[in-house]
Amino acid sequence: MWREAATAVFPGVGFREPAQAPELAAAEKQLRRTLPLELRQLLLESNGVIGHTHVDAVWPIDQIVQTNLHFWSDQTSAQLYMPFTPFLFFGDNGGGDQFAFVQTPERPDIFVWEHESDSRRWVANNLQDYLSRALRDGGDGWYQL
Repeated sequence: MWREAATAVFPGVGFREPAQAPELAAAEKQLRRTLPLELRQLLLESNGVIGHTHVDAVWPIDQIVQTNLHFWSDQTSAQLYMPFTPFLFFGDNGGGDQFAFVQTPERPDIFVWEHESDSRRWVANNLQDYLSRALRDGGDGWYQL
């Protein structure tokens, strides 16, 4: 389902080998959170999605774990930015801005964290809407006002 949906929007989209269920279970244990169902399903079809100009629209599971654990625990970031704990980051635009599910409160919406301003804004209704928007445009600023 996810491969077909992404390819319909951008025929040049790149896919990785699927993640395995034990990998996702180990990731959830490390994160101490469950992955959103949509993200879990996508990762089981492709462990990441590569969009225009080789940007990771969706990161592989190991990068999801590494990035989130860093943001949630880094003291330097804690001094510079509002807390990241409500978010589960899963992709970026290739220029520093990152995309995340809001997990507190849990919801399917996707938000962007703009690293230069520390703003956090809604950009998509769910993961399918996000992929459609991110893969359709091809520019790294598709979400900017």
